Amino acid sequence: MTFDMTALHAGATQLGLTITPEQEARFAQLLALLLERNRQVNLTAIIEPDEVLIKHFLDSLTVELAWTPAPGERAVDIGAGAGFPGLPLAIRHPEVRVTLNDSVRKKVTFIEEAIAALGLDNAEAAWARAEELGQRPAFRGQFDIALARAVAHLGALVEYALPLLREGGRLIAMKGPNSLPEISDSARALALLGGEVAETQRLALPTGDERVLIIVRKVRPTPAKFPRDPGAAKKHPLFLDTSRTTRLE
Repeated sequence: MTFDMTALHAGATQLGLTITPEQEARFAQLLALLLERNRQVNLTAIIEPDEVLIKHFLDSLTVELAWTPAPGERAVDIGAGAGFPGLPLAIRHPEVRVTLNDSVRKKVTFIEEAIAALGLDNAEAAWARAEELGQRPAFRGQFDIALARAVAHLGALVEYALPLLREGGRLIAMKGPNSLPEISDSARALALLGGEVAETQRLALPTGDERVLIIVRKVRPTPAKFPRDPGAAKKHPLFLDTSRTTRLE
C-alpha cells in the first residue's frame, strides 16, 4: 500500500522540520500498520490517512519546538495510546531512547508490534499504570524528558511524570488551546512534587487546530510517597479545580 505523504512534509516544513526519505518510509510503514490493525482492534478514531499524518504524526513532532533531542537522552511517553508521540519521535531520533507507557494491553501490543516491524532499536513498551512505573527503581528518576499528549489535568499529570524524571528533567504536556488555567490550578501539586512551569508555547497545526505545550521542569526531588496508588491522583487530586481539564480535539 502506498500513501501520499505530502501533508506530512508540508506540515513539517511549516514547523521548521525536515522529514528524510528514510523517515518517510518508516512513517508510511507505521501508517499502513496502524490502519490495518485498527480494522481489527479499536486503536484510534482517526482513520483517514491524511488525518493520521497531521493529527497523529505531525502533532507528535510539535514537541520538537520545545525540545532538541540529544544523543543518549531518555524519554518516556506517558499514556502513549497507539504510540503517540513516542513512535514518531523514535523514528525521527534514533539517538534517543524512548519508553512508551500505557495501561491498556491492546495498545501496548500494537506498540510492541510497531517497534518490531519498524526496527526501532531505540524504543521499548512498558505495560503499567504510570503510578506503578513511577515507583519502580528501573524507571524512577531515570528520564530526561517526559511526554504526555492529552492525558490528564496538569495537576494529575505532574504526579505521573515528575517521579520518572531526573532533577533538571522536563515534562512536555501537549494540550488544547484552553489549558493555561491548569497552571494556576496546579500550583500546590507542583510545589509538593518538585516542579515548576518553565514556559508555554502556542502553535497551530495545518488544519487550524490550536495546541499548547506546557513545559514543566523538575527542580527538586519528588518525595518518595509520590506517585500515590493507581487512581489516587484523579480521585484525590493535589489540586482543587478539575473543571478546567482540557482535551485535544
